[in-house]
Amino acid sequence: MSTSDPSIVAGTDQTTTIAEPPDAPAESNSGPEPSGDHLPDPAPRRRRAVLTRVVTVLAAALVLGALTLPNRPWQLEPGTFLRIPLEALLVVALLLALPGRPRRVVAAVSGLLVGLVAVVKVGDIGFYSSLGRPFDLVLDWSLLGPAFDFVAESIGRPGAIAIAVGLGLVLLAVPVLTALSTVRLSGVLVRHRTATTRVVASLVVVWALLATFQARIVTGVLVADSNASTLVYEHASEVRERLADRKAFATEVGTDPFRDVPADQLLTGLRGKNVLIAFVESYGRDAVSDPEFASVQRVLDEGSQRLAAAGFASRSGFLTSPTIGGGSWLAHATLLSGLWIDNNQRHKSLLASDRFTLGDAFSRAEWRTVGVMPAVNQAWPEGEFYGYEQFYSGPDLGYRGPKFAFAPMPDQFAIHQFHERELVGPRDRPVMAELALVSSHSPWTKVPSVVDWDDIDDGEVFRQGIIGTPTAQARTGYRHSINYTLRTLISYVETYGDEDTVLVVVGDHQPAPVVTGDNASPDVPIHLLAKDPAVLDQIADWNWQEGLTPDANAPVWPMDSFRDRFLTAFGSTPERPQAQGQGR
Repeated sequence: MSTSDPSIVAGTDQTTTIAEPPDAPAESNSGPEPSGDHLPDPAPRRRRAVLTRVVTVLAAALVLGALTLPNRPWQLEPGTFLRIPLEALLVVALLLALPGRPRRVVAAVSGLLVGLVAVVKVGDIGFYSSLGRPFDLVLDWSLLGPAFDFVAESIGRPGAIAIAVGLGLVLLAVPVLTALSTVRLSGVLVRHRTATTRVVASLVVVWALLATFQARIVTGVLVADSNASTLVYEHASEVRERLADRKAFATEVGTDPFRDVPADQLLTGLRGKNVLIAFVESYGRDAVSDPEFASVQRVLDEGSQRLAAAGFASRSGFLTSPTIGGGSWLAHATLLSGLWIDNNQRHKSLLASDRFTLGDAFSRAEWRTVGVMPAVNQAWPEGEFYGYEQFYSGPDLGYRGPKFAFAPMPDQFAIHQFHERELVGPRDRPVMAELALVSSHSPWTKVPSVVDWDDIDDGEVFRQGIIGTPTAQARTGYRHSINYTLRTLISYVETYGDEDTVLVVVGDHQPAPVVTGDNASPDVPIHLLAKDPAVLDQIADWNWQEGLTPDANAPVWPMDSFRDRFLTAFGSTPERPQAQGQGR
């Protein structure tokens, strides 16, 4: 066949082009001239060309945006996206070196991975914003249920379902779109192979120079970017650590010298006392140190004076919590078990063990042990693990008043119900109780007011004096809620406290970064109040500060050291004392 045959195909390694046929012979002049109405309209072709360019630009923006997206919320600034991602340069160089089909496969896989990395970054942003840490690829899936419940409690179930469905669709769409975008861009790049090669070579040199001089547009973010690779490495390392931690934690659980201390040697310094351990939701160090929360500090100072007038004294310090912004159950487990419980894997392993908790110690020493959890609305088998003889969930308390944002009832109502059911009337044993108070739980949009204890009844009285609106600012609402719970506890001790009352007030964790800002301390205040001077004498060597307002010089312990120190101060020291705290 002759090479001039129009059926011959001229091709390259990337594209195939059909040779144009020779011009057709001229039309005979005998026919009519074509009118302008029958000429091809160039407008659709121009629109298609413009649309093609727009789609290509959007594809490039999506891929580059996914690569340069930071995984920390405080880095979300326009300048953060003005970076040169090393991963993009390497992938482009690889695509230029591959033939057609392998190139498309590599482009699709690379785009899919870029999309998955972007999804992980979004997860990190969310967790840094709420919990002050990145997303845990191994353990945090179990938090999706509680997160949904929190949103449902805050805005209603239909809204929570809509948000969950929308977020799920977006997260599924991102990897698909980045894969399609990368495949499209690979075709564009190879059609302009020479220009692309020159640009990539130039950008590699520029990247190296920027990396050498550590150039930045946004503080802490290098223009010569390799964030995606770093992110993959960090999360892969975390997965390895989680797998190795199972074995390490099994050893920690099995090391417990207090397990075999005889009942007559446990808690001898508290015999006959009612010991209440009140966890205050989101009560963190910032509440007693941030100048904007000066009203909280005034509540504590005035409370110290009022309690002193009633014959009570107090000591205060700080504990380092294993969690920030949420995960209250991790802090409760850490303090009560004497083990560092900073993730759900450890928490589940702890609950499956026979660890000797503070509740077990009081139970063995013949206290009646009680758990009060107003936010729990279903069966809670953990109560048996913690050694509680009696457990009160939210529905058990019989509240009939209004709901307050996340909190199903005011703390004052929960405390009042506990007191009426457990401390009023004749008793054959003293009571030890854990009170999980939740009025200061986010979103801090509606806060109750303290009412007269005699007026509480079924809670209808709390419809009066509600503080805040659904649009309240987070820091303002947080301040009001902490003030409310602290006033409630101070008022309770004033009203019902006696020689046999010992109250431990402790924060579970700092509030979310929206309140504290980034990189907040994980410390939380802890206070011990008693009317009997002998109780405070037994903790004199703790060197806690007098009063309810610890300052910057107050002692700081890891939270997991509290159980052993408490049992030692008020009982006997085991023969093989455990190291004081494994906190990290």
